[in-house]
Amino acid sequence: MPIQPSAATRYFSGTYAEARAKFLEAAAQSGAAVESFVHPEHRGALGEELATDVALIGAMDAKKILLVTSGTHGPEGFCGSGTQVATLNDDDLLARLQQAGVALLLVHAVNPHGFSHLHRTNEDNIDLNRNHIDFNAPLPVNAAYAEVEPLMLPATWPPTPADDAAVDAYIARHGLPAFRNAVFKGQYTSPDGLFYGGTAPSWSNKTIRSILRKYAAAATHLGWIDVHTGLGPYGHGEKIYPGRNTPEDLALAQSWWGADVFSPFSGDSASADVSGPVVTTAFDECPNARIAPMGLEFGTLPEADMLLRLRADTWLRSHPDAPAAQQREIRTQLRDAFYCDNEEWKGMVLGQTRVVLLQTLQGLRNG
Repeated sequence: MPIQPSAATRYFSGTYAEARAKFLEAAAQSGAAVESFVHPEHRGALGEELATDVALIGAMDAKKILLVTSGTHGPEGFCGSGTQVATLNDDDLLARLQQAGVALLLVHAVNPHGFSHLHRTNEDNIDLNRNHIDFNAPLPVNAAYAEVEPLMLPATWPPTPADDAAVDAYIARHGLPAFRNAVFKGQYTSPDGLFYGGTAPSWSNKTIRSILRKYAAAATHLGWIDVHTGLGPYGHGEKIYPGRNTPEDLALAQSWWGADVFSPFSGDSASADVSGPVVTTAFDECPNARIAPMGLEFGTLPEADMLLRLRADTWLRSHPDAPAAQQREIRTQLRDAFYCDNEEWKGMVLGQTRVVLLQTLQGLRNG
C-alpha cells in the first residue's frame, strides 16, 4: 500500500543511532542485500559505530538503477533516512520497481559523523557538496570569501549589533547576490570556515565512489535522488539540478521530473552554484550510464535564520570551550534547522518524495 501521511512519524528518528537501526531493520524485512561501510577512525555522539549503510533491492548487475542518498549534510539525514525507511516499507512502489526491472539502491548516511554529532559538515569540517572535485587540478578559487569570513564568524557568539551592521554594510556595498555567492559557493582556503571543501577526498567521498563502482558499474541508466533540507519554503520539495551544466542534461532531468526542476547555473534555484556536489561522482564512476541527478531539497526555515544557525555551528567548532548550555543550544538549533519534527512536515516530505520516486521510475523505464 502507498504510504499514508498519518503514518509518517514511525519512519523518522530522533538520533543517528535510531535512524540507522530503523533503516537496517527495514532493509532486512524487505529482503534487501545490505552492506555497511564502517568509519575506521571516529565514533558517534553516543559512542556508537558510524557507518554508511547500503541496501540493494534488485540485481547487482542491474542496468537501470534508482539511487537515493541521505545525510550528505549531517542532520539532513533525519529527513532523508525517514524517506528511505518509508520507501522500504512501500510494497506498492517496490513491486512497481521489480516489474520494471529497476534496482533500488539506498545509501544511508553519506556523512554519518555529521548526522550523529549534529554538524552539517563531516569530521574535518568539510562540506561534502564542495568536496567531490578533481583534486589533481588547481583548487577552485573564491576570492571574496576572505572578506566575508570575519563577518560571518565573529570573535564572540551570538553576533553583536555591530557585527550585524558590518554584514549589512557589506551587502550594501556589494549587493545580496555577491554576498550569497561569496558565502555559499564554497572555499578551499579556511579549514575552520564556512562551506569548506577540503584539500583532498574525504572518507565519505572515497566511500560513495566505492559504492558506485561496486553497485552501479553495469548501469546504463541511473536516476539519483539526494535528499536535502534547509532551503526554500517550509515543507516544499524543490527539485534542484546538480549535474553537468549542459542543456542536454538539464533537459533530461526536466523530461523526467517536470519543468519545476531548477538549475543553480541559471540562478533560479534556492541552491547556489557550488563546486563538487556528491552526485557528480556518478559522471566519473559510471561513465557508460545515462545519468539524471536531483537534489530534492525540503524547506524548513527562512534563509537568514538558516545561515545564522550554520554560522553558530561553524563558530562552535573553533570554540570547544564554550559553555555547555550554549553548546547544547547551538546543537539543538542546528538540528531543528534541518529537521521539522512534526507530522505535517513529515507527511509533506513523504508525499512529495513518493511522487519523485515514481517519476524517476518512469524515466528509467522509458530510457
